[in-house]
Amino acid sequence: MDRRSFVGALAGGLLAAPMVARAQPQVNAYRIGILAGSSPTSPEAAHVWRGFFQGLRELGYVEGRNIVIEGRYYGDSIERLPNFAEELVRLKVDVIVVGAPPAPEAARRATSTIPIVLTNHNDPVGSGLVASLARPGGNITGVSLATPVLRGKQIQLLKDVVPALSSVAILANPAIPAHRVDVVELQVAARSTGVSLQTAEVQAPNDIAAAISSARDKGAGALLVLGGSMFFAYRAQIVEHAANSRLPAMYGVKEYAEAGGLMTYAPNLRDGFHRAARYVDRILKGARPSDLPIEQPTKFELVINVKTAKALGLAIPQSLLLRADEVIQ
Repeated sequence: MDRRSFVGALAGGLLAAPMVARAQPQVNAYRIGILAGSSPTSPEAAHVWRGFFQGLRELGYVEGRNIVIEGRYYGDSIERLPNFAEELVRLKVDVIVVGAPPAPEAARRATSTIPIVLTNHNDPVGSGLVASLARPGGNITGVSLATPVLRGKQIQLLKDVVPALSSVAILANPAIPAHRVDVVELQVAARSTGVSLQTAEVQAPNDIAAAISSARDKGAGALLVLGGSMFFAYRAQIVEHAANSRLPAMYGVKEYAEAGGLMTYAPNLRDGFHRAARYVDRILKGARPSDLPIEQPTKFELVINVKTAKALGLAIPQSLLLRADEVIQ
């Protein structure tokens, strides 16, 4: 077992264990399963999971008192995901909260009856997880990160920063259904901007450097990184390799810009996790997931890292800096 897998397993065990030191859980405590790549105690994801647990506390749920957390975190070992999903089903948890793809897809394959709450899925309809956003059907509901206009806006922002841009590489994992949907949406969006697309495939962390270098060698003038738990966990490495390849890059959430990435345009990830807590509350109080519309973001944040722009020799237009929600110097 590698270090990341060991940390994930250890964190899962700690979160799953009764917290005797604080309080014995009530006999009727709810059991909340969490299925994700990174645990709530991991450095790369702790701040977003805090949004979820803060939301639970605001609604009166306290771990070790009236809820018990059963956490399963697969880290780099995506092959463990199906078994972890099945473990949560065998434990008969009351609800399963899932992180980024492919955790939602694994949870759906494991159960059609236990409610599943999404925290940050890119496209639950296009991926086939739900029938529609308004009436999900089945046992899945929660929060979606993307809207139809998001991808086109991300490409346009890259063009605003690199006016001569003609080719963009999409960093994607072909094993994730949501990424395949994203690529199709980006291809549609790119037609109106005169930008051609290529796909840089990454299925494991060791693929990152080669995929980005290959994209540069094939003529890509910029990089667009899709979402996902592995990419998020390895965002520092992705940012570093993009810089080494001299590729301006657009990322999915602002944490990439905080790690040194050039630019992000996306909803607030922690806010999505916070909103997911409300879904858990409603389900535990008797609501059916099929009747709970999936929320889409209504606000997107533009974050620009000026230091990275300077290192790439890019002059960010003043008009874009004025529109930015945050400028990292």
